[in-house]
Formats: sequence, C-alpha cells, structure tokens
Amino acid sequence: MNKYIIEGSFPLKGKIKASGNKNSALPCIAATLLTDSEVILKNIPEIEDVRVMFEVLKSLGVKVSRKSHGVYSIITTDIKSSEILAEHANNIRASILFAGPLLARTGKVMMPPPGGDVIGRRRLDTHFLAFTALGAQIEIDGMFRLNANKLVGADIFMDEASVTATENAIMAASIASGKTTIMNAASEPHVQDLCNMLNSMGAKISGIGSNILYIEGVKKLGGTEFEIGSDFMEVGSFIGLAAVTRGELEIENADPEHLRMVKIAFNKLGIHWETDGSTIRIPSGQDMRVSPELGGMIPKIDDSPWPGFPADLTSIMTVVATQVEGTVLIHEKMFESRMFFVDKLIGMGARIILCDPHRAVVSGPARLRAAELVSPDVRAGMAMVIAALCAEGKSVIQNVYQIERGYESLSEKLISLGAKIERV
Repeated sequence: MNKYIIEGSFPLKGKIKASGNKNSALPCIAATLLTDSEVILKNIPEIEDVRVMFEVLKSLGVKVSRKSHGVYSIITTDIKSSEILAEHANNIRASILFAGPLLARTGKVMMPPPGGDVIGRRRLDTHFLAFTALGAQIEIDGMFRLNANKLVGADIFMDEASVTATENAIMAASIASGKTTIMNAASEPHVQDLCNMLNSMGAKISGIGSNILYIEGVKKLGGTEFEIGSDFMEVGSFIGLAAVTRGELEIENADPEHLRMVKIAFNKLGIHWETDGSTIRIPSGQDMRVSPELGGMIPKIDDSPWPGFPADLTSIMTVVATQVEGTVLIHEKMFESRMFFVDKLIGMGARIILCDPHRAVVSGPARLRAAELVSPDVRAGMAMVIAALCAEGKSVIQNVYQIERGYESLSEKLISLGAKIERV
C-alpha cells in the first residue's frame, strides 16, 4: 500500500495546468457503449478511477487504446457481455454509470451494488425510478438485474438532483423511443459535458445547463471526438493549498466560470484570486480573515446542488478554515460520514467542534502538528494532504490509493511547486 511522507510548513509556488474533470470523464467513458462507432476522448485524467472504468469496458468486449497522454480511442462494435464484474464494481461507485447505456444498447444489465468512497449512505433509488419510468424491469437479489424489451421516452421527475442518476437517465433516454423530459435534473458542468458529447454523437438533448432536460430519442448514435472540461474540484483544492501554505500559484486551463460559488466561499475566508482568461492566479500575502455576515454573525459555508457550493470541496474548506483568523460554520448536507475525518484534524491541533455528522464549527488560526493519517476517501484524503503541507513536522498519510483515484499525478505536481513530499 502506497503512502505519502510530507514535511510541512513550506510555501508552495509555481504553475500547474488543471487536469481533465474526473466526474466528466467517467460518464463520458460509459456513454461510448451507446454507439458501435469509434469515440475519441481527450483531456481524460490519468487516474485510478479512469483505469477501472476502462477495465470494465474491456471486460465487456470493448477495444480501448491510449493514443497519447489523456487521449483514448474506444471502439464498442461488439459487446460480449452485459454483466459488470464484482471485482470492478466493488472498486468504483461510478460503475453504476454503465447501467443506463448497457440497458439501452443490449436490453439487459446485471451488476452488484457499486463500491467507492465510504462517506455515508449513497442511495441508488433515483437511478431505478428513472429506469422504471423508461420501461425497465428490475430485480434485486444481492445483484441488480435490469431488463427492457424496449425503452420508451417518459416524463421523469427525479426525487433528488442526483448527478449519476441524471446521467444514467440521459444515456438511457438518448436512444429510447420517443421523447423524455427529466425534471429536477442535476446540471453540474460534468452533466453538461455528457450532454454535449452525446449531442456530438447525434443525440437530441436540449435544456443543457438547466434542471429541466428535453431528450428526443434517436435510433442510433455515431462516433465523435470530444474533449472534456477541466476539473474544478482539483482547481478548488489547489487554491486552498496555495492559501494555507502562504504560497503563490498559477493554474492554467482552470475554467473560472465554473468557480463562481467557490470564489464566494473562499472570499468569506479572506482568500482571493485574479483571473486572466482561463488562468487563475492566487497571490501570496492573503488576508486570511473570516468576513462576518451582516450584524457580525458567523458566516456559513454549505453545499448544495449546482450552481451551489460543491459537496466535494467541503472537506477542503474545513482544512482551509483552520488556518484563517475567525470562526466559520461548515455545513455538509449530503453525506452522513464525510465530516468524520475532522477528528484527525483535531488530533493535529485544529480547533473544531463537530456538532453532528453534518456540521462543524471551525475557529482559527491553529498551528497544526504532523501526524500519522489514513485517507478515508478522495476528498478527505486531499484535505489531509493540505493539512500535512501546512503542519509543523513530518506527516505520513496511508492509503493514498484513495486520493489518487481522483487527483492526477498529485505528488509530481506538488513536488514541482516545491512541496517536500515523498511517495513510498
């Protein structure tokens, strides 16, 4: 099992380029099953989750070839199986994204419940409600078994704005018979990427970027060459990293238009950046002081569906808040266990009161001490890396597999910025 050894208290300075959006890459990879023509995907991050998704495609009989860094050719002429193997499903929650395209292409799917991060209950009901509305029959006996002689367009109202459930519904409806309306749809940039990719393949999807999608099913989709957008979760993580290490960072290809709510949240902590086209510059010498709300009230950073503050960055903001003068409430509404990693921060010297599984009051600044840590999930793991980089002494972070599932070439990028980090 790989680990990071990190010596903290060094300001990070330099320039990096944002990686491709992991959360765009995964559904776009699954969507290649909807056509028997070649699809070329560009700007794909070279991370563990992507590798597993490609392994799933290969197990189904799909030809996957790497053309260059981040560029892949996928040819799905023949699909030899409609079963997702447990060895793949257990490793990645995004394996559920194969259900929609397999059901639409082959009329059947068999798979075990997906694995992935352990951050509380992550329900799948919304996926199956959408599939049922489109005409699928579902059996659950320890395995998920979906069958559909024919998918027919429907009026679907999602019981929650689930990103992956929205993506599954979009993929299944794209080649269903008739028209589909998806209301209360997720509208994150990665959902938009999927819709734009499918439209480039011949799908007819409108309402992209809103919470109401209109899909007119087509008989067949063709091939395409599509480049996914940048990973705003990675960008947000590196903004926090630059701030807490008192460094100076330039992030190219950062897609600032996707960071408007993230910018508001960082501004509450006295952290600002400059924008030049698609480049973001985080200067040194940040104020790093909490801005009280009107009347002197303690401000709150809370997550919500797009375009609200992204849930995946609440772990990052919790660590950043430990280095800022003042008090802030972090309210993570979506997952019951995501905030439990804060006991590790408290052990490092952070001043945090965990009110309940969803809320933490953070007072800063606190001098963090090095510690032995274990990464529980992608985002909490990255938060621990940030904490270790601004802590005094040498920290060890175990289970970095979890971190590298979502961050491309992380140790190499950090070393290029002057971090004292060793991957063992």
